[in-house]
Amino acid sequence: MRIDVSTGLDERSIAETSRADIAGAKVDAVAARAIAIAAAGGLAEALETGGLPAVLELSLSEALILGLLKQGVRKYLAIFGHGSTDLGEILRIYDEAGVTQTFNFRNEVEMAHAATALAWQYGETPAVVTSIGPGGLQAMAGSLAAASNGIGVYHIYGDETTYGEGYNMQQVPKQEQALYGRITAMMGQSYVLHTPEALRDALRRGALCVNHPYKAGPFFLLAPINTQPRTARVNLAALPDRPEPIPVAPVGEQQFEAATSLINKTAKVAIKAGGGTRGMDEAVRRLVKAAGAVAVLSPGSTGVLPDSDPANMHVGGSKGSISGNFAMREAEVVVVIGSRAVCQADCSGIGFANARHVVNINGDVTDAQHYNRTIALTGDVEAIAHRLAGAIENLAPERTSQKSEWLQQCAAKKDEWARFKQERFDAMPIQDDVWKSPVLTQPAAIKIVSDFAKSIDAAKLFDAGDVQANGFQIVEDERTGDTFTESGASYMGFAVSGLLAGAVADTPRYTIAFTGDGSFMMNPQVLIDAVEHGLHGMIVIFDNRRMAAISSLQRAQYGRDFKTNDSVAVDYVRLAGSVEGVLPIWAGTTRDELKQALVKAHAHPGLSVVHVPVYGGDDPIAGLGSWGSWNVGNWVDDVQSRWLAQDI
Repeated sequence: MRIDVSTGLDERSIAETSRADIAGAKVDAVAARAIAIAAAGGLAEALETGGLPAVLELSLSEALILGLLKQGVRKYLAIFGHGSTDLGEILRIYDEAGVTQTFNFRNEVEMAHAATALAWQYGETPAVVTSIGPGGLQAMAGSLAAASNGIGVYHIYGDETTYGEGYNMQQVPKQEQALYGRITAMMGQSYVLHTPEALRDALRRGALCVNHPYKAGPFFLLAPINTQPRTARVNLAALPDRPEPIPVAPVGEQQFEAATSLINKTAKVAIKAGGGTRGMDEAVRRLVKAAGAVAVLSPGSTGVLPDSDPANMHVGGSKGSISGNFAMREAEVVVVIGSRAVCQADCSGIGFANARHVVNINGDVTDAQHYNRTIALTGDVEAIAHRLAGAIENLAPERTSQKSEWLQQCAAKKDEWARFKQERFDAMPIQDDVWKSPVLTQPAAIKIVSDFAKSIDAAKLFDAGDVQANGFQIVEDERTGDTFTESGASYMGFAVSGLLAGAVADTPRYTIAFTGDGSFMMNPQVLIDAVEHGLHGMIVIFDNRRMAAISSLQRAQYGRDFKTNDSVAVDYVRLAGSVEGVLPIWAGTTRDELKQALVKAHAHPGLSVVHVPVYGGDDPIAGLGSWGSWNVGNWVDDVQSRWLAQDI
């Protein structure tokens, strides 16, 4: 029987067709459209060749799938429930035709992190699908990682019906309307699809949010249970495509002339490269060289300058480094690029103690004006950095001897930082109270794994906590994209969950997740999902059986730690080994044993888990220290008094 892709019905009249036949015809019509798209090589091609008419009678669920397809979204990370059955049925049909790919998960937080990593590491925009109620709230919590790091991801949740016939199961039990839409609107940008006809506006707003050139984030689509199957006439050609951002820069020369003159005549210039410089290595390196400056990195921008570059002062901020914090503290002019000036990036506002002026390059007008005495260059970071570098290159150099002296001072501090780190990397295993034997320190163990990752060209994902804090002080990247550290929301469990992006990506890269024992247990279901989706990657668990980052903070502030550890021993080798397909490896207690474990883990064709016992005590050789200030705990009065006295 020939099916018309527009109506889904054959020559018989609707009146003569049974309900079952109508339902079957609708499924056949959806399948016919999916097949037509697959045969044409895509939705745009199907519309161009006439394989599909532009105007169709579609359910909201199918129109949503097609609308997202126009924006290049074809991968769905899903946990289906009663609030998403209709959407799930459409995805089933489109998956079978090879148009979309749907991956099922076991935890919404884990799923949200995997989607964030897919967009962040691989540049693919996915959609997260949950049902209604607690599932949506968990996915929302996970969306904080995307929001904090400027990553665009679609989140599609079920929602209560629009008829108001009474409480829907798992809605917020309160006599108010559209509560989930209001919650998601506070978390980011949001749209409740109250009618199918609203889809065009929703997708236009969504496209601008998830593809924003400098402040992308999650976009929430709320699909009420009863509107998902509702049909409407939809003009596919009118649904928005993925927008292509156009680089913009300030008009005229006045601001550039002021910035170039200031940088050229100032001896001590430091460039603070924030997360907004990711992928803009060439522009930042050119500007650093032209300005005769040094660069201080953020955790999210490691690699924007090669680690070996003499001008790379490493990370600076509340945790920071000897060299990075020295450059921040002593700089007279700071060029801030792509940074939101979060508390840990500029030491709660007091990191630039001697700065007299700021040049701020940022796409966001508000962030560009964060500091006083600022020359704000608002627009595309890469375009502005190149233009500013070119302008400086055309000037006659000034104060070259003083700039040279500044670079020498910074180089000496970089050498000091290198020696300090090496002492800790070379530290012998230390007797540990928990392990009852000598074990590696965490910096030494992380360094070994980081070096191994570099030797096999693997990417690194860092979980929140002490592993992350040590990690961004240790990594020695030569380019951006080798390290991903979720320092924005500091989300425990991000790294192991984000590792799953490698099982979903078109072109996966071997990746190692660096995680602590506490962070790993936030999302251990990754073990099952990794096998289900065929992940090839590695998890390294650095186990000191405590929340070491908080323990060390408590000890630094109050001399004692409190309720940040437990007495429960966990055999992570047995735990991981209980999942068929996962290779668990005990890493031993020496450098050689750990190196051998890493080689064995990498050779495994699936997911491997390496369990590394690490020291968790007070010995200073076991830590990399904190070199800045932070407005927390009993440091508050000191930090705030210094902030009050500083007028930048």
